[in-house]
Parts: sequence; C-alpha cells; structure tokens
Amino acid sequence: MTEPKVVMTDPKRPDYFYEEAIKTLRTNVQFAGTRIRTIVLTSCYPNEGKSDIVFQLAAEMGKIGKRILILDADIRKSSFVKRFQVKGKIAGLSQYLSGQCEMEDIIYNTNFTGVDMIFSGPVAPNPSELLGQETFTELLHGLRKKYDYVLIDTPPVANLIDAAVVAGRCDGAILVIESDLVSRKVAAKAKEQLEISGCRVLGAVLNKVDVRKNKYYSKYGYYGRTEGK
Repeated sequence: MTEPKVVMTDPKRPDYFYEEAIKTLRTNVQFAGTRIRTIVLTSCYPNEGKSDIVFQLAAEMGKIGKRILILDADIRKSSFVKRFQVKGKIAGLSQYLSGQCEMEDIIYNTNFTGVDMIFSGPVAPNPSELLGQETFTELLHGLRKKYDYVLIDTPPVANLIDAAVVAGRCDGAILVIESDLVSRKVAAKAKEQLEISGCRVLGAVLNKVDVRKNKYYSKYGYYGRTEGK
C-alpha cells in the first residue's frame, strides 16, 4: 500500500550558525551508538523551540541518507500541522491509539528527503493513558525496524507525565533548554524525571542563545533562534 503524502513548508529562515549546530547535534546522536534508534526530544516548558529542533534534526539526517520518522506525540497541543502549513485532512497518532485507523494510515511521506511523519491527530482527553497502552509500545517496535531513527516530540516534561511515559519506551532522550529561561534546578528535575522512566538521557541542547551577548557561543556556533513549541 502506498503511504499518503504531505507537503511541509519550513518557516525557518536560513541561519548558518543554527544549521552548523544542528549538524553537530546529528553527529553526536550518531556517536550515541547504533542501538539508539528511538529518541524522545522534550523540554521543561512550552515554546523552548523543541519541535523545530526535531524537524531540523530529522531533515539533516535525511540529507545523509538516513531513513527518519518524526513522531508527534504531543496529543494535547500540537503545532506541526499549523507551523509547517500542512494542508488537507490528516489522520494521526491519537486516532491510531484509539483504534480508529491503522498504522499505514498515519505514516506520511514528506517532501523532505528521507523524512516521514506521524502527526499527533485530534486532541485527546486522556493523552497519558493512550501513550501508556501496549499499542503505543508495539507501534514503536514496528517503526524501529523500518527506520534508522524515530524522533519523538513530546509535551514539556516539567508539568506533564506524557514525556516520561514515552521516554520509558525509548532508547534515549534529549532535553531542549532555552537559554536564560530554565534554571539549573528545573533542568535537573526534568533530567531526573526522564531517568526515573528508565530512559538514557543522551544530553541537552541549549537553545535560543543570544550570540550578541555571549561571545563564547558566537565563536563556536552552538546556538539556535527558533520559534514554536
């Protein structure tokens, strides 16, 4: 059966430093080892730029010949359809987990090389319960066999259990932290929550660093100015 297709429009303007930072992140993920295939990306708070990093990392991996699936597991408040200007009626994760459609109905080919997408679907009243089902675990097992990497976008971990539920079923986790927003204490608590789930924390991404104020990051290029979730 042919997978459905969507066109995604990347709203981010070209940015050399950001692109170099994403390439560095891609390399570091690859060095984590071949057994790390399903990776959760989460943040402490909303709007730290997590979803944009998920997408850019997927696109960068696709460019080097990897087969990548982006899985939007934020079935509380997703931004992918709106942010990337996706048109048409889209079936998603919440519908699959509630038995309304099959796996092949929710995997979309995109216009980015090597990148497929599963959207979140309609907002569900019981997200953590749906994500905690064996159905979700089985979905991840199936995707792990089909793709080199499955990058999973979740709600922020500080106030919701969803990210920890998902992380407990994955090989690794990356915490996105907005510069000058998240305290050391809050970041440490988020890291602890992921570790309690049994998931290996691969590292953190410091995002939205203002290079005009921080010449260290300006020199080495580890920064990103992103918008979105």
